[in-house]
Amino acid sequence: MTLTSGSLGPGPSVAAPRGRRLYLRSRRLTGSVVALAVTAALTAWADRGAGAGDPSVRASLLTAAPLAAAAVIGTGLYTHSDELDRTAAHRWWPRRFAHLVVLSLTASVLLGCAVLGAGEEHGVQAMVRNTLGATGTAALAAVVIGARLSWLPPMVQLMGAYMAALTGAVGGGWVTPLVWPAQPGDRAGAWLAALALFLAGAGLHAWRGAGRRDA
Repeated sequence: MTLTSGSLGPGPSVAAPRGRRLYLRSRRLTGSVVALAVTAALTAWADRGAGAGDPSVRASLLTAAPLAAAAVIGTGLYTHSDELDRTAAHRWWPRRFAHLVVLSLTASVLLGCAVLGAGEEHGVQAMVRNTLGATGTAALAAVVIGARLSWLPPMVQLMGAYMAALTGAVGGGWVTPLVWPAQPGDRAGAWLAALALFLAGAGLHAWRGAGRRDA
């Protein structure tokens, strides 16, 4: 029997797009984007409708919306075929990195638009910063404790900052990087802390992938 190129399976030009489609399907990317869009719509409704002009509602939204986005993105990093993925010949880190960055930027844009034009100190900048920082924390947690529990550390982080804000313990200075989610959007220290978490999470997840721990 004579072997032809077709009998050996799809070539690289066919296998690469198919591999990307399979990767995106296995991570339920479409469902994640829909969930992020719903989160942004609810945030806009709460900010401009039920809680228009109420600072306490805005502070709650700057905690709840990034946490919801981080939970969607973090749990979406779960894979049912971890062992199979690790035996594949191609490199996984570009897919993992692109997956996390694209979803994080999508969430940042959607949630930023949800609070557009309402307040400067605790408006778009703070929402984008908190979203990036929370997703970075979720990505770190996905590697360490598994994707299905990756929402826990961002919840502790954001709720801790929210409670600190209620007690007035976010006055700036050396505490700024510790309670960065509760700081106004123009604080450089808070941005540095959030970006450091995001880059660390994206880098570690691209390198190692989500841990396989079934909750």
